[in-house]
Amino acid sequence: MDFKKGEIEHMLETSFLMKRLYMSSAVPRVLEGKRVVLLFEKPSTRTRVSSESAVLELGGHPLVLDYGQTQLSRGEPVEDTARVLGRMVNGIAARVRKHESLEKLRVSKVPVINLLSDLAHPLQALTDFMTIREVFGRYESIAFVGDGGDNVLLSLMELASKLGVDVKVASPKQLRPGQEFMKPIEEEAERSGAVIEFFEDPYEAVRGSKVVYTDVWVSMGQEVEAEKRKSLLSPYRVTEDLMAHASSEAIFMHCLPAVRGEEVEEAVLEGRRSVVWDQAENRLYTAMAVFSLLI
Repeated sequence: MDFKKGEIEHMLETSFLMKRLYMSSAVPRVLEGKRVVLLFEKPSTRTRVSSESAVLELGGHPLVLDYGQTQLSRGEPVEDTARVLGRMVNGIAARVRKHESLEKLRVSKVPVINLLSDLAHPLQALTDFMTIREVFGRYESIAFVGDGGDNVLLSLMELASKLGVDVKVASPKQLRPGQEFMKPIEEEAERSGAVIEFFEDPYEAVRGSKVVYTDVWVSMGQEVEAEKRKSLLSPYRVTEDLMAHASSEAIFMHCLPAVRGEEVEEAVLEGRRSVVWDQAENRLYTAMAVFSLLI
């Protein structure tokens, strides 16, 4: 939300550029001689591989730190770790449990990039918009089905509000973001012309949509409330029947990992409309774009 619309568009254009350069083995080594810490407090597959590969492709040196192998796991304050890292590296990218940890890392005085927090997943949202434009040639409105307070959804809504893209969310009322999150999104959407709507009926939300998106029902850190969440979200499974109510051109998106048979039927995930593997691949190019522009 701190970036202007033009800056976000530049990140997306750079993502497409990085993909072309990567495919032609002509990636500029703009991080030559630079060290980037990749700090992981949560497990990771796509983010870990795409981030580490991005730094390497750009000529930099990735320093991957597992939270459990750092002094953070023994109680060292995040700020102390940040100040030390800031004197040794050129940038920090972190996947954290609490968003406030990212805020504390800023005392390092080097660029800090969010690789996922409980409140946001901005690199995933950039990847998703890149993938949508790759498929349709332009940005299409998104129908998100599932947890209305999902961190990926929050980033999707933020990005959509900047770019003027409509988002329809099908979610139980109990799992929707508070006004403290929605107010800045709604204000930005009013300026850009985007429409952000919430529905209880998933069929109403997806009707005519060209993009149907979902995410896991139980994210990392929510295991204690797993059964309650599954009960609330059981009517919000993306099925072949639900997809039939979307546009005939509709694509299915998921940031992965997916729980087949829970938030999405395997037939949808593996079906012809699914672009989840393209999304996963594009994580590399958006990471390359963001790292090259910010570090």
